Amino acid sequence: MKTAYWKRLILWGLLCTPWLSAATDENPPPGKVAAKPLYRDPVYDGAADPVVIWNRHEKKWFMFYTNRRANVPGLDGVTWVHGTPIGIAESSDGGATWTYRGTADIGYGGKDYTYWAPEVIEHDGTYHMFLTIVPGIFADWQHPRDIIHLTSADLLKWKYESTLKLSSDRVIDPCVLRKTDGTWRLWYNNERDRKSIYYADSPDLFTWTDRGKVTGVGERPGEGPYVFRWQGKYWMLVDVWKGLGVYSSDDLTNWTVQPDNLLATPGHGPEDGANGGHPGVVVSGDRAYCFYFLHPGRQGTIRPTDNGYEQRRSLIQVVELREADGRITCDRDQPTHILLASPDVK
Repeated sequence: MKTAYWKRLILWGLLCTPWLSAATDENPPPGKVAAKPLYRDPVYDGAADPVVIWNRHEKKWFMFYTNRRANVPGLDGVTWVHGTPIGIAESSDGGATWTYRGTADIGYGGKDYTYWAPEVIEHDGTYHMFLTIVPGIFADWQHPRDIIHLTSADLLKWKYESTLKLSSDRVIDPCVLRKTDGTWRLWYNNERDRKSIYYADSPDLFTWTDRGKVTGVGERPGEGPYVFRWQGKYWMLVDVWKGLGVYSSDDLTNWTVQPDNLLATPGHGPEDGANGGHPGVVVSGDRAYCFYFLHPGRQGTIRPTDNGYEQRRSLIQVVELREADGRITCDRDQPTHILLASPDVK
């Protein structure tokens, strides 16, 4: 380990001390303090684009993520971001610590296919994954990308259902939410239109109608949209490459932007010194937790030639969200006490 890493770790321990002491007071904060970093992939060290879901059969939390091949030498251009499997980590302590489980068995494509940015939900006992696929391994970004639909009974083995017919041949980063009328909405990034956020609707998760650009969001380039309901509103977080853009809505159609981004300022905790990207959110009771990824080696000014392992590696962190007066904030430098409650317990 490098000396700088240990210095950051010691500093984080000092920051945690007041919170840990407070836990012995009359009203201790619920949950363990989340590990920092929360999770690093032991195979490629390139965990990104996290989404978290409860495994009802195994009674534990699963995290799905894009596993970029950060530590593989000799990969030109962006080939290290292609040929990526979907990793799985699991947690049995409410999300405070995570261990590597393996990779998702995706029933689509060949050994050189690329899988990105999984979205995983559960409905009526079946798990559904919406997944970005790229038909090959490429050194640049100029190739087709589609979003496919898969289903599973166990979150491990996935059956291909369909390829969604959306606005273009380069669509990525799906997010799905059920509306109050029982139908479904999917948001995604249309790379052909300045990386704008688009959406589609479905009555049943299997047939989809594209609706075009999202009002109030689509005018601003971004990727990795994540939509959730919390504190009486709908919220959308979007990776805008300088932190996370924040939008709110009462009807899932018209969105209002929040002036300031989340996670735009680098943190001071271990491996948290760069802006956060591509989020996944878990709402547990009245609390909400934002899982995000970052490249901890991309600090300060990065030159075009700085494209080695240190700049490529990525990992997952988590922070609790706060809401006040219609605005979301978070403090990544405070310890995050996390307790993801089982959805099976009502």
